[in-house]
Order: sequence, then structure tokens, then C-alpha cells
Amino acid sequence: MAAWGRGNAAGSKALVAGAAFLCMAAVLLAATPAAEAGATTYLVGDAAGWTRNVDYGGWLAGKIFRAGDVLVFKYNSTFHDVAWVSKGGYKKCVVSPKGYAPVYRNGYDAVALPRGTHYFICGVPGHCSAGMKLAVTVY
Repeated sequence: MAAWGRGNAAGSKALVAGAAFLCMAAVLLAATPAAEAGATTYLVGDAAGWTRNVDYGGWLAGKIFRAGDVLVFKYNSTFHDVAWVSKGGYKKCVVSPKGYAPVYRNGYDAVALPRGTHYFICGVPGHCSAGMKLAVTVY
């Protein structure tokens, strides 16, 4: 106990600052599992998957997405991909220059959703303009 007496004010301040930091970290971490604990996984397009000739607007109808929910894109990677694009990229069916937008090509890609509106398209020429695009608002 003598080590934390009057002669160690700097140590006491560091201890208080460290405790405050740990409390803040605990608060932030406690909030995270609550959002993810009830997370729902959605197979985009249900049985049809991520492909052409699917009404993704209809697929979205009635669904409410929450932060932490997961979209699973299942598709034939020989013919399709999934690009997470900006609103402009979604509207114009354009994938951002290399390195600016994640492009998935595995054929089975799981994407955890943060809050906000997110836009996905198939980057293969002609596919997005034919309807392979998805805009998801996450609460």
C-alpha cells in the first residue's frame, strides 16, 4: 500500500485513467453483442440465390435489417460476382475503381451489415442493368 501513497501521484493518475479506459471499453463491448446476438442471416434471393431474372425488390419486401445481420450471396462464380458499391455505383451500375469497393468472387459470400444503406451489384457487364442489384437499409 505504501507504493500508492503521497509520493506516487503520477501512478495514481495513471491508475484512474486506466480504470476509466477499461470502463469505457466495457460499455462499448457490452453494446456490441446485443446487436449481434439477435442477428439474422438472409440468403439473398432465397432458393434462386444471386443470379439474373430474380426480383430483388420483391425479395426485400417485408424484411427489416438490423446492424449485425448477415447477407449471404450464393451464386455461380463463373458467371457472377458481388460488388459492394456506392449509391452512384448502384444507380449507374458501375463498380468503383479497383481497391475502392469490395468485390466478392467466391460464389458463397457472407457480408455482415453495419447501420446505413448499402448497395450491391453484379459487376459482370449487363447483369446489374438487367436487375442484379440490391439496396439494403439497415437499422
